[in-house]
Amino acid sequence: MKTIKLIIISIVTLGMVSCEDFLSTEPLTTVTDANYYKTPSDAYTALVGCYDGLQTVWAGGVALPLAAEVMSDNCFGGTGASDAYNFQAIDHFDVSLAPSYQNLYGDNWTAYYRAVYRCNVLLSKMDQIEWGTEENLQTIYEAEVRFIRAYLYFDMVRMWGNIPLITEPTTENLPQADPADVYEMIAGDLIFAIENLSSLPYTSQDPATYGRVTKWAAEALLGRVYLFYTGYYDQTDLVGVVNQSQALSYVEDVITNGGFGLVEDFANLWPAASVENYAGEDNKETVFAIKYTFTSDYNGNTDGNHWLVMYGLREQSFYPYGNGWGGGTVNPKLWNAYADTDTRKIASIISVEDEGLDFDLDRQREYTGYANKKYTPMSDMDGNSVAVEMGGTNFMIGQFQDYVSIRYADVLLMAAELGSGNAQTYLDMVRQRAYGDNFTPLAVTPVSIMKERYLEFALEGIRYYDLLRQGLDTAAEAIEESTTVTNAGVVEPKTITTAKFIETKGLMQIPNSQITLSSGVLKQNTGW
Repeated sequence: MKTIKLIIISIVTLGMVSCEDFLSTEPLTTVTDANYYKTPSDAYTALVGCYDGLQTVWAGGVALPLAAEVMSDNCFGGTGASDAYNFQAIDHFDVSLAPSYQNLYGDNWTAYYRAVYRCNVLLSKMDQIEWGTEENLQTIYEAEVRFIRAYLYFDMVRMWGNIPLITEPTTENLPQADPADVYEMIAGDLIFAIENLSSLPYTSQDPATYGRVTKWAAEALLGRVYLFYTGYYDQTDLVGVVNQSQALSYVEDVITNGGFGLVEDFANLWPAASVENYAGEDNKETVFAIKYTFTSDYNGNTDGNHWLVMYGLREQSFYPYGNGWGGGTVNPKLWNAYADTDTRKIASIISVEDEGLDFDLDRQREYTGYANKKYTPMSDMDGNSVAVEMGGTNFMIGQFQDYVSIRYADVLLMAAELGSGNAQTYLDMVRQRAYGDNFTPLAVTPVSIMKERYLEFALEGIRYYDLLRQGLDTAAEAIEESTTVTNAGVVEPKTITTAKFIETKGLMQIPNSQITLSSGVLKQNTGW
């Protein structure tokens, strides 16, 4: 239920980045630094702008949750049979497959740095605001903003590896930083958020937290950052700031004191998998979500989940599934990895044949018979878009399903991986929900935890980074593929070799347009 939403008003355009200028910071309204940032109300409005910046990083370009699935072994590029091979370039880490597509993530780069700029502006103005009797709001707002900035930078440093580190509002043309410096900033921001949100009297089910940062979201994200950094960079701690014991204590605090729990039926986490029994947004398993609503239009309101349409069945609706662009077709390997007694199998994946869908193959590229059920547009029984029926401008930009970035199940499995004394209990909790009466215990090992993560978080944008942090060779072995797919009704081979993946170290292409705008200060990642 969309009870709490980020209401975006004119001030949030402060600090938007122009597509024409490298990290341009021209204000787009008459509201400027000189006549704003004076009252707690001003600060709150600017804070909403920071949340809005996070909400819109995937409104254009290629959304990270989708790109990460395509780059992993879970999904192929898919899309329409007559489309350019852009998603195949992402799937194969090879831009030569789409020669005209030389800026794979151009819109995303701009949107991320626009959002970072908003955060940096507000952080730089905190001391000039007249807080009065609301002095406590200063540290709360700063904690929220620093979490958002950390979240943005964690996305960026995982995507591109080598990025400018900008912590103040600036138009300076900065070179790329050492990734360790970026991670040090991320860790510092998250620790600040943890320490300064700890006194808030929120519980996980308090409507005041819906869509907003909490101490537990910061602790869980720090656990995720620790695991990725130490795995991908083969380090024993997080840049000397957080060690394994500390990372474990953070996620254990979420478990002990956060008030979260597992939704009893896994299918009820996902609207298309449960329909009438959907547990709803902000349910007890949601630790942090990026929230969307259906009010996007073409007049400046960008509130919708614009990337969800990419996962929809190609130009066809079958209740409850709405039509979309057929991206991220699911690898049959994933379907076959689930036991038939694992309820996550049919809750996560649309099986066209098993569900009796009369799917027209002519318009689909890389058809596999399987599609994402967790994140997909929805239709009513007459084939009408639910988003449009709710008031959305159209089905493309009106999708409203939130992106649940961190679930409680993830916290449990992170704690198990980090060596909790309750590791067996945590693993059993996740598996018991999945198998119900068919549950049998599985011993806790690094292999069993990773296998459970593979099945539990499939199609949620997590698998790729779980592979990367196990090492490039392990990831390459999983990603390498030789199978068949159906292109416009014709069965053809689908082969993925991993030489380009190894060459790029799993990093994404830095947009060539940004390298040009920087006059060569930015350097392209190897392999692109």
